[in-house]
Amino acid sequence: MDPEGNFAGTLLLFPDGDPHSFALRSFVMSLALADSFETLFPHQVTCQLKWPNDALLNGAKVAGILLETVALSAGQMALAIGVGVNLKNAPEASNLENRALPPASIYGLTGQVISPEAFLPTLASAFAVREAQFNAYGFEPIRTAWLERAANIGQMITARTHRDEYMGRFDSVDQSGHLILDTTDGRRAIAAADIYF
Repeated sequence: MDPEGNFAGTLLLFPDGDPHSFALRSFVMSLALADSFETLFPHQVTCQLKWPNDALLNGAKVAGILLETVALSAGQMALAIGVGVNLKNAPEASNLENRALPPASIYGLTGQVISPEAFLPTLASAFAVREAQFNAYGFEPIRTAWLERAANIGQMITARTHRDEYMGRFDSVDQSGHLILDTTDGRRAIAAADIYF
């Protein structure tokens, strides 16, 4: 259960197109979060996005995204986008893995209190703009905007998959949303991993 005063919500979409493209909505929602923070707290915080689904303010994690596909009747698919934002409280750092980024709350970083009910319209509006951009022009402008806010791009990072761990320079994100990592064994496109700085 989320601490009192934080935001937790799920958006249910029924997108057209290839289900493999559904994962790109993580980038759409990440940008919507960044847009919301920049609208609500201009000049107070620096927002960066951590591949594939976290939002950072001043280097600390304040929000995360979780995608889940849902099979419907007649072969249709729905996409559930879960979003959690530490508006008032942050988790205890002692409960996190050693290499995890420190958590923070909006209140702790800005001193401002914003309720979940007040945050929702800003996020919904920002997502609607980014989703319209995605539907009209495809992933490329979303990818470009996301890379402009990418945390630790060009830096050495570690990507841990369910089987392996890779170290390399975070080079880019490709057209499928995969992380592109320059390693000593060459470039790797990684579809899913936990990232450590």
